[in-house]
Amino acid sequence: MVDFLIVGQGLAGSMLAWELIQRGAKVLLVDNGMPNASQVAAGLINPITGMRFVKSADVDVLLPAAKAYYSLFEQTFGQTFYVEKPMLRIFKDKLEIENATKRFDDASYKSYIKENHLQNEYTGTLNAPLGIVEQEQTGYLLTQPLLECLKAFFIDKGAYLKSDFKIDELQLEPTLRWRDMESKQVIFCEGYQAIQNPWFSWLPFQPVKGEIITVEHSHQLADKMVNFGNWLIPLNDHQARIGATFDRENLNAIPTDSAKEELMLAVNQLMTVPFESHVIRHEANVRPTTLDRNPYLGLHPENNKLAIFNGFGSKGSLQIPWYSQHFSDFLLKNEPLKPSCDIKRHTKKFFVAN
Repeated sequence: MVDFLIVGQGLAGSMLAWELIQRGAKVLLVDNGMPNASQVAAGLINPITGMRFVKSADVDVLLPAAKAYYSLFEQTFGQTFYVEKPMLRIFKDKLEIENATKRFDDASYKSYIKENHLQNEYTGTLNAPLGIVEQEQTGYLLTQPLLECLKAFFIDKGAYLKSDFKIDELQLEPTLRWRDMESKQVIFCEGYQAIQNPWFSWLPFQPVKGEIITVEHSHQLADKMVNFGNWLIPLNDHQARIGATFDRENLNAIPTDSAKEELMLAVNQLMTVPFESHVIRHEANVRPTTLDRNPYLGLHPENNKLAIFNGFGSKGSLQIPWYSQHFSDFLLKNEPLKPSCDIKRHTKKFFVAN
């Protein structure tokens, strides 16, 4: 007998399982061992996004929670997972400059953006005729090694099972049972595969395939990330990750030559001299993005034994730590969910009762 059966060992399932275990719950995490979007993701954390240069929703709460979580993991597992690195944002037009300039006078943005336009410092390497602004408190999460450490932790706790989770093996009445395991609740953390889940496929997911390349290069890059419509993350003096593409039609994990060419073209247009490099890794997966860009947490409208923790899209590294705590409070202490993340917000429009 377990308290929670969690399906999917991506970032969402892993952090929720960790949080529940820390609070004394008995958890079994079931995963098929196949690559997931979290393993491929760049793990970018960028508090200010979009052409209007606005802070991500609740970032003043989410970012400290994320940093505290990753610091705890680093202490627990003895290795670095979160790399804080400034981000150079290249202006694409005058409207972006105007929007960024407004933020310089806003006290709530002081810790996230520098009050300067770096017109000259990087003109020798980056093609930025309208200038550059430097963002702070940005960084990236090394998702794959973190997930490997968490998997080892779950195995050691007897809380992990590598297996396909087949829906027809789940019995709902009189008690919740999967194979020979009885549980109080099952929580689906399946990423975009939720669109095939018979209990939660009604939710308005808008999954997007993304491809990322890692290159070896001989270029002299500043030790800062670059946001130029796409993004570039310098990993060391001779390696960088470049991403990401957006494809709403081909929802699969198959890397494509066209995406690789698109990314290489973009990075060459970024540089003032040819970017001498070759691709050493090319990855693809599908982000579980949502209609309103808020995550999906909550219980099935007709059966409270079924729950979902999903829909973090490209902001999982920023959002999942705090939401893991929030959902654990809901599951263990019956504290209410924020309306902006509770799937009840979509029930009236999208759910059809059986």
